[in-house]
Amino acid sequence: MRRRRVILLFLDGVGVGADDPASNPLAMGVYPTLDRLLAGRRPVVETGRLSAAEAELVPLDAALGVSGRPQSATGQAALVTGINAAERLGEHFGPWLDDRVRAVLDEGGIFRRLRDLGASPYFCNAYPRAYFDAVERGRRRLSALPYAAVAGGQPLLTYADLCAGRALSADFTGEGWRDELGYPDVPVYTPREAGQVLWQLSQPYDFIFFEGWQTDVLGHAQNHAGAVQWLQRFDAVLAGLLAAADLNQTLVVVTSDHGNVEECRHGKHTTNPVLTLVLGADRQRIAGRLHGLTDLVPAVMEFLGFPEPGTERSAATAAPGLRKTRPVRRRRD
Repeated sequence: MRRRRVILLFLDGVGVGADDPASNPLAMGVYPTLDRLLAGRRPVVETGRLSAAEAELVPLDAALGVSGRPQSATGQAALVTGINAAERLGEHFGPWLDDRVRAVLDEGGIFRRLRDLGASPYFCNAYPRAYFDAVERGRRRLSALPYAAVAGGQPLLTYADLCAGRALSADFTGEGWRDELGYPDVPVYTPREAGQVLWQLSQPYDFIFFEGWQTDVLGHAQNHAGAVQWLQRFDAVLAGLLAAADLNQTLVVVTSDHGNVEECRHGKHTTNPVLTLVLGADRQRIAGRLHGLTDLVPAVMEFLGFPEPGTERSAATAAPGLRKTRPVRRRRD
């Protein structure tokens, strides 16, 4: 029997901003996949929530009742735990983790929770040797998402995994590994091929997570042209993924942790809601449950057959086919 799965594509620093092409890359009409999915509407604040024939657009609250600009550590922690990390800390905090945010991730990270329940999560990003060297020397700390994966029992993936087709690079295509990191023999894909590779990577797993961080970097740099180019790449990746995927059994979610790139004129995080797209199986019902960052984990767990206490489905309705596995400088923007 075919299994249900969730594919989550995380794009750092992508909010829902004004319909202003001069400052908001997402207001540009140059994304054919998004244009088709959203029936010609743009993912901007003027559109609001949208239920189209193929997709749900959900502007997701990133502030979560806490004043100030949302930050990466607490935002990502809320996204992958369902716990309002900013409220618990009394502030938005990031980008790097401190002991308070680590405690939240240790308490409720979705990777660990799914493994403990016998499901199979997978964090599919590969990291170069220089990244591991910097961590080992104390020159770099794990951010929230790779920390959550490691805390859930999965070692971070490497160059060898990328070459073997077990991982994707953060730029999707692998070009950055060849051109900037000095790995001439890594596989390089077109964006559409990368979407198809992501679908193949997802096959053994119930929950697969991809992290793309370039949008936040481009927003901080106020690089509007670069942001448009990168989002066009993502648009093509999404086209490849959706063309390959079994959307009758698969829930695809695109989401973020805070706004930034949608206001490409000032280089700071925003208080805008974050861009969230819900595609595939049960998309309307799942989208109806989403209002803030903390709603994503309960919705994913319920979709996979592991509802939180008080939800409408019982454990007896768990999704078929789940494979049993063993659990295995502070900055404000």
